[in-house]
Amino acid sequence: MSISKADRLLVINRANGCCEYCRLSSIAGTVEFHIDHIIPRKHGGTDVTDNLCFACYHCNLYKSHDLTGFDPETGEISRLYHPRNQVWGEHFKIVTESLVTGKSSEGRTTVNVLKMNLEERVESRQVLADIDEYPCEDA
Repeated sequence: MSISKADRLLVINRANGCCEYCRLSSIAGTVEFHIDHIIPRKHGGTDVTDNLCFACYHCNLYKSHDLTGFDPETGEISRLYHPRNQVWGEHFKIVTESLVTGKSSEGRTTVNVLKMNLEERVESRQVLADIDEYPCEDA
């Protein structure tokens, strides 16, 4: 299986060049971006565009093959946020100092598993926010 150039462009354009998890813009050029399999091939995911999203290097690295994690608020197992089936603003919000917080179990779990609020990631987003380059806007 291989993702075609046309499908890559569709995924990038659909995401408006933004990481569909942390809302970092690829235009900023601060990190590499990847096409992520929302449901990894390891778990039966395919290369169809409904299973693909645009993700920054860090979100893709920390997500890896995970589909679930523990909600840090409840301690219960929760699915990760699914960019094709869920709306970002219903599961996340950005607060002071460019912290990404979860508004739902899926949001909190995704922030935790993808380590969105590691100090260096927050600092990088804050620098971009200071020059109006973060957060990236939806398409």
